[in-house]
Amino acid sequence: MSKSSSILLLNKEEGITSFASLGPIKRLIDPKVGHAGTLDRFATGLMIVLTGQLTKLNTLFTNLDKKYLATIRFGSETETLDPDGQVVGVGSIPNLKEIEEVLKTQFIGKIEQQPPQYSAIHIQGERAYRLARKGQRVSMPSRQVEIFSTKIISWDEKDLEVEIHCSKGTYIRSIARDLALACNS
Repeated sequence: MSKSSSILLLNKEEGITSFASLGPIKRLIDPKVGHAGTLDRFATGLMIVLTGQLTKLNTLFTNLDKKYLATIRFGSETETLDPDGQVVGVGSIPNLKEIEEVLKTQFIGKIEQQPPQYSAIHIQGERAYRLARKGQRVSMPSRQVEIFSTKIISWDEKDLEVEIHCSKGTYIRSIARDLALACNS
């Protein structure tokens, strides 16, 4: 094993991609770098980074459950399902009781989830977000994910802060979209 083989915990900053956040590690520690899960450009949080020979352990870490603290804004939907996209729809704001009921009945256990159009999933050999940026709409295949728990942290009549414990492959942006739709928002 090389001296530069390591497991690092990286606090990813807002405004930078997961891939770009690895640049300093590649330059300072080892050009062979991998990470155990992508965070959106607008997201902050912990990334598990592996270098050198330890990149072989990536699947071990990638398969672990994830826990997110998300803020979901009700009342508008963007094309990208994130704060940076263009608004493509508006709707009413549900009340907290509606949200609580939907979370405990529809967002627990194994669920089918359709990833966002703007995601890194490969569709016909190309990243879905690249196709979406070209104006091409593709049918995103749904996938089974598991929601182990949700816990409402706060609610301010428009923004819901919620902790979501889920399986790998879960898109929080898709949960936000689907939760809003389930609440007729």
